[in-house]
Amino acid sequence: MDQQVGIWRLHTDGAARGNPGPAGIGVVLIDPRGQVAERVARFIGTATNNVAEYTALITGLQRALEHGARRLEVYSDSELMVRQLNGQYRVKNDGLKPLYRQVLDLVARFDAVRFVHVPRERNKDADRLANQGIDDAGER
Repeated sequence: MDQQVGIWRLHTDGAARGNPGPAGIGVVLIDPRGQVAERVARFIGTATNNVAEYTALITGLQRALEHGARRLEVYSDSELMVRQLNGQYRVKNDGLKPLYRQVLDLVARFDAVRFVHVPRERNKDADRLANQGIDDAGER
C-alpha cells in the first residue's frame, strides 16, 4: 500500500502535573501498514493540561506531514479538544486560540483529517510518553 494514500493514525496526549504545572507531550504516529513510524516524548515547560494537549497535537500533525501522510485519523482522550476541532464547542480561552488556529493551518495541508475522542485506556502509549516527557525533565 502506498503510504501517502493510506490512512495514518495519530495518538496524542498532553499531561500537566498541576494546572498549570510541569507539562509533557506524547505522540504515536502509525503508518497505514500498522507500523509505528515515530514516538515522541517531550517536556514542554510549565503549561496547563489543555495547552499540553494542543501542543501534542501540533507536534503530531507536523511529524505526520514530515512522514508524507495525506490522510489521518487523530485519536485523543481530550474530549474538549476533539469537540472544539469537530466544531461542537467554541474555543473561548485566549491562550488556546493561537494553538487552535495553528492546528487548523496544519490540518489544511492534509487531504483528510478526522478527530476521534477515545477513552484514556485506548490512548495509553501516548499518555505514557507524555508523562515520560515530564519525568525526563526532572532527571536533568
